Amino acid sequence: MNEKIDQMRAMIARLNEAADAYYNGRGELMSDFEWDALFDRLKAVEDETGVVLDDSPTHRVSADDVAGQKEAHEYAALSLAKTKKVAEVAKWSEGRPIWISWKLDGLTLVVTYENGRLAKVVTRGDGHIGTNITHLASGIGGIPRKVACKGHLVVRGEAVISYADFESFCAQSSEDYANPRNLASGSLTLKDVEELKQRRLRWIPFTLVHADRPFASWGECMDYLEKIGLSAVERELVREPSEAGIQNAIDRWTEKVISKANPYPVDGLVVCYDDVAYARTGSVTGHHATRAGLAFKWQDETAATELERIEWSCAVASISPVAVFRPVQLEGTVVKRASLCNISECVRLGIGGKGTEIEVIKANKIIPKVVKVTKRVGKFEVPCECPVCGAATVVDGADGGTKKLQCTNPKCAARELRKFMRFVSKDGMDIDGLAGETLEKFVNRGWVRTFGDIYRLGEHRREIAAMEGFGERSAEKIASAIEAARTRGAPQFLVALSIPLCGIDVAKRLLGAYGVKELFAKAREAACQADLFSPGENVFAEIDGIGPGKSAAFVKWCADAENMAVVEDVLSQVTLEEFKAAEGGKCKGLVFVVTGDVHHYANRDALKAYVESQGGKVAGSVSSKTNFLINNDVTSSSSKNTKAKSLGVPIISEDEFVSRFG
Repeated sequence: MNEKIDQMRAMIARLNEAADAYYNGRGELMSDFEWDALFDRLKAVEDETGVVLDDSPTHRVSADDVAGQKEAHEYAALSLAKTKKVAEVAKWSEGRPIWISWKLDGLTLVVTYENGRLAKVVTRGDGHIGTNITHLASGIGGIPRKVACKGHLVVRGEAVISYADFESFCAQSSEDYANPRNLASGSLTLKDVEELKQRRLRWIPFTLVHADRPFASWGECMDYLEKIGLSAVERELVREPSEAGIQNAIDRWTEKVISKANPYPVDGLVVCYDDVAYARTGSVTGHHATRAGLAFKWQDETAATELERIEWSCAVASISPVAVFRPVQLEGTVVKRASLCNISECVRLGIGGKGTEIEVIKANKIIPKVVKVTKRVGKFEVPCECPVCGAATVVDGADGGTKKLQCTNPKCAARELRKFMRFVSKDGMDIDGLAGETLEKFVNRGWVRTFGDIYRLGEHRREIAAMEGFGERSAEKIASAIEAARTRGAPQFLVALSIPLCGIDVAKRLLGAYGVKELFAKAREAACQADLFSPGENVFAEIDGIGPGKSAAFVKWCADAENMAVVEDVLSQVTLEEFKAAEGGKCKGLVFVVTGDVHHYANRDALKAYVESQGGKVAGSVSSKTNFLINNDVTSSSSKNTKAKSLGVPIISEDEFVSRFG
């Protein structure tokens, strides 16, 4: 018995350490696959011995460690029992109608409203006590200040970051984040709401905990949340939950994950009873309410293979190892590469050289991952030279923490991948098809060293077509996207250059006062005259919204001859549409959302530019702050139309917009 207890303590220590890091944004100490496997082993030993130690994660909710005022939950946020077997889901359902929804991979927040007004936002914490972060509410999308309801309302939901927003943020950040959840968990430690907004967290409700009116079904609860102005989690009702029926439903949801139809990270599905009253009759064991719901996690398909080599590629702030192995079939696709993240992960796994036998999975059906070394062959070697520029490398974090390989050359493209990602992003020059992974490949091949090189990628069209995962069609699409991006607005050009403190608002303010060439000429002239006591603070400070700090940052950037050479290079290859400041007030103070095709204007960007020129704003999604939704298909049942109707937002056609505001 003592030996079994010692085994349990060792497993508990590893699980708790990994969970603590995972829930508090400190990186990943083990994969979900490894954590689940170790958790299952611990549970098996507990069932065998009948002993459950106090700190066992099998009956304890993992807690976030967000600093701030602690507060007890009005209703305990209990965790769900989990399974990987469809048969167990069918047995749990007892033949009653059930709902399937996403198990979103973010941070649970409990939001309370009093008579329609936001009262407080509290993190899940340990399920009984969380941290009050109401002061950050305005920085998180999906948490409106007002909703259309009376009385006391408590809603539980998940704060998540989409894959697209994660990639966009990483393109502009100087820090490494393993995944969207890692970024989300670290975001709630911020104190500045404006900084938090840049992370683009979105809160998605998944449970109506309490309302001052009764509901018979969970589906009615979700419909009610949407009716009062909250965007609830995607869901599907299974009326007759036979094992075959549940399997079919899960297959449909699995396909959404594989095809990346869902923009947010998930780590499974949630199953709950439609009958609200019945769901409340279950018992509570440890931290699980037996009928509150069930978490279904995919059984990851594993494959054994052999390592062929380790490639080192730029990955934003560091040079990361990538395992290249003998091709295997996983989740219906051929897999032959998987990121190893960093040196510490390679050491933890025990990665060796060519011939090392490994096991790989597709984590959550998407991301190839090495999860185990079954036989180590040879030695894991870290390169002394950067594979991109040839400069010396250094291991960062060697004195403790995560070990990462970095290039010592500050101008190395491997260290500036974020800048290239920002350049091609939608906020920048909007070059479709050049996402982070694609750019990374081109940088590693030496084709992209400066922004101007991006417009010269056509010279490598044949080589691109011959690359793994590309082909003639992909090469054609990339070439077409680059050509289309040769005409862009001047504000987007300034944003694309990664000038410190120069976001889209600052860019528009600067260009509202000066043309592009005049702006750079004035900054260069000021840079020549600047000194320690006058670093350009007053050059543009008189422009509303700029101030000394932003002015000095812009002038300092332009003082660098290399930066200006890059500007001239790009300007020689693109045509910029000069920005015109607001000229009228026909849309002043109004917020519009545009969806669908347009015909009066060249495109939606042109319509957006007109609205802004008339003092209005164009948002990306419908909210309680939206004044009008512009959609030429006024009667459609699209998500935006549905949301607008639920909030009482007028839906107008483009013709009506032109008639009223044109």
